[in-house]
Amino acid sequence: MADNPKPNSSELAIEVRQLRKQFGVLKAVDGVSFDLKRGEFLSVFGPNGAGKTTLIKILTGLTRPSSGTARVAGYEVEEGTPAMRQDIGVISHSTALYADLTPMENLVFFGRMYGLEHPQESALTALEDVGLAPRRHDRVRTFSRGMLQRLSIARAILHDPSILFLDEPFTGLDIHASNVLKEHLQTLHNKKRTILMTTHDISC
Repeated sequence: MADNPKPNSSELAIEVRQLRKQFGVLKAVDGVSFDLKRGEFLSVFGPNGAGKTTLIKILTGLTRPSSGTARVAGYEVEEGTPAMRQDIGVISHSTALYADLTPMENLVFFGRMYGLEHPQESALTALEDVGLAPRRHDRVRTFSRGMLQRLSIARAILHDPSILFLDEPFTGLDIHASNVLKEHLQTLHNKKRTILMTTHDISC
């Protein structure tokens, strides 16, 4: 199999062309096309069951499309290359956190999985970015839903990806937690990260 070298840099972070995903007779994603430039923030609105999560799964290489093409960070998503995964961060419905560990322990663990040279330093920086450094030694099981979402962001940005995918990140948050999360997302956007977020709530 031929190597998949990193392509030349492009102003497009995400390119989607006539993307379709079908489960039997159900069309979860039907002919979606769009471009997202580097540093842009795109919110994808739709009711529950509209295929938003399926779209995220396709773009992050977790499932293959039935037809159509998509490129993320310059890579064909069907390839699912490790290099592409190093350039993206994902926040899904599941926090993918270990409740009996501390935030620091969680992030150091994930940092080692990413092969980071200094996982403890990277973990502390990510926790500072989301305002959780003072709680870094508390057990995750004591955290509120809003704090868990912020810790999920820290996990997603731990390896310094250029593109973030957020699947319904405001689900289950109260007004205060939602406002805090919006502030952190705006900060990430100000740092020129590309963000694609799905939501069923147009107020987000």
